[in-house]
Amino acid sequence: MILGSVIGDTVGSIYEFHNHKSVDFPLFAPECEFTDDSIVTVAVAKWLVVDKQHTFEKLEECLVDMCTRYPDPMGAYGGGFERWVFHPEQLHTYDEKFPSKSPSGRHPYNSWGNGSAMRVSAVGWAFDTLQETLEIAKRSAEITHNHPEGIKGAQATAAAIFLARTGKSKQEIKDYITQTFGYDLTRTCDDIRPKYHFDGSCQGTVPEAMTAFFDSTDFESAIRLGVSLGGDTDTLVCITGGIAEAFYKKIPQAITDKILSMIPQEFKDILGEFNK
Repeated sequence: MILGSVIGDTVGSIYEFHNHKSVDFPLFAPECEFTDDSIVTVAVAKWLVVDKQHTFEKLEECLVDMCTRYPDPMGAYGGGFERWVFHPEQLHTYDEKFPSKSPSGRHPYNSWGNGSAMRVSAVGWAFDTLQETLEIAKRSAEITHNHPEGIKGAQATAAAIFLARTGKSKQEIKDYITQTFGYDLTRTCDDIRPKYHFDGSCQGTVPEAMTAFFDSTDFESAIRLGVSLGGDTDTLVCITGGIAEAFYKKIPQAITDKILSMIPQEFKDILGEFNK
């Protein structure tokens, strides 16, 4: 569980600024590495393991601790999030209307960036009801990404994972996401690919990531389709991979073995605890 997100992030890592508009590529190129997406995804999983009350305080602790120990990932952290973690005193002045939720002075900064959606996959696996999944997805987002679009991206991603892992069909998932969140899921990857470009927003990443899943036939094809769209590739495919794993249930063993050889033991330990 949630390994699909880490795989998507790692496979997409080298294409973020050099988009590859094709499904034909080596799945794990030699230059591939996990990025900030995997780091914060694992941090959220740790939060769910160690804090059964799911508090902002413990979420902040898990995010800051993990990012501090991996301070310079491939692709770097997003600007606002980097300030939130490492230099909260430098958060923009317009953010001051959002009061601090922490003794550290860290406060949400009204972001609609796709970071809230790419770190949320563990929430989609952790709860028995859709209502609780949506509630905790919102909480996981709004500690930083408290713009409505930032919250919506996290909730939609977590809901898609919850619905996929609980046996809903692709059409049922698509209908729920469309009706609840208003995303346009009528396009295909072939519709999106020609003109799609880098977009760091939830609203410009989550629907595309979901479309790669909807058009796929298995886990690997979902990853390849996500990469082929371009855009903010590591983040987009991180989202796609999380949903695809939940729906297809099984990741090919060769892919699992490869990613486990590429991530730190600490990540594997946290994922093992989460999977329990």
